[in-house]
Amino acid sequence: MTTSPDGPALCVRPGGERSWVADAVVAGGGRIVDPGEAEAVVWTSPTDPDGLAGLLRDHPRVRWVQLPFAGIEPYTAVLDDEHTWTCGKGVYATPVAELALTLLLGGLRHVHRYARATSWSGPAGRNLVGARVTVLGGGGIAEEVLRLLGPFAVDATVVRRHPGPVAGARRVVGLDELHPALSDADGVILALALTPETRGVIGAAELDAMADHSCLVNVARGAHIVTDDLVRALAAGAIGSVGLDVTDPEPLPDDHPLWREPRCTVTPHVGNTPEMAVPLLSARITANVQRWATGAALLGPVDVTLGY
Repeated sequence: MTTSPDGPALCVRPGGERSWVADAVVAGGGRIVDPGEAEAVVWTSPTDPDGLAGLLRDHPRVRWVQLPFAGIEPYTAVLDDEHTWTCGKGVYATPVAELALTLLLGGLRHVHRYARATSWSGPAGRNLVGARVTVLGGGGIAEEVLRLLGPFAVDATVVRRHPGPVAGARRVVGLDELHPALSDADGVILALALTPETRGVIGAAELDAMADHSCLVNVARGAHIVTDDLVRALAAGAIGSVGLDVTDPEPLPDDHPLWREPRCTVTPHVGNTPEMAVPLLSARITANVQRWATGAALLGPVDVTLGY
């Protein structure tokens, strides 16, 4: 690995100089150094905030932290105003949105039931073309979901913290209008950050507000849905189907009732697989190292106050 003698000094932890992360740093013109020499760190563990806090405490020269994950809930307590923080938000938008579309189509067309069948059955399902779809979230995944929904000519509503125009959406509303946005939707997609405000955003009242044929898709975080309420709603036929790439708890225990629920499709948090992630995240790290070197605005900035 050849590094530029004049490039910005970064360390990769946990890990080190022999990794694809380090290769991405070098591709951006950076130098791989020990933490004591580093001005920035690419932190690669998704579940070790104490380790990162210790590194920052012991090495005050570090000024920029790149977190490679889109959701950084485990690290909110470490965030501060003394460092520049970036994360992987937006990096994985396309593959995650693609799975959201897959689960929505499968739910509306009753693929979940047909896949479990052992004999010929009658017709069921609804078109996605022209359907009413509500998307919770206004970030990169939500934007990509709306782009992919474009050819289906859906009537899209976005629910987000700060209402404002969103490409591909006919209307954008705040969380205070969540129930009306759910009530007439054929499909509901969760693609929002997990915060105290959005934890359990879909519970018994929200599931009751949905149409009995509606398909609910979650590609965000499992804790957005109150799982016990979802189990009861499915058993009662309150909604048509659900597609979950994330669950609460996660992994979903082998004996959990959702595995036996014929209206439910569960994928094991594979909206973004390593094969998809490595090239996408490599490009983000490389671009941000280049931007750091030139003083340009970094991609994926973290709002320390909001925690994402």
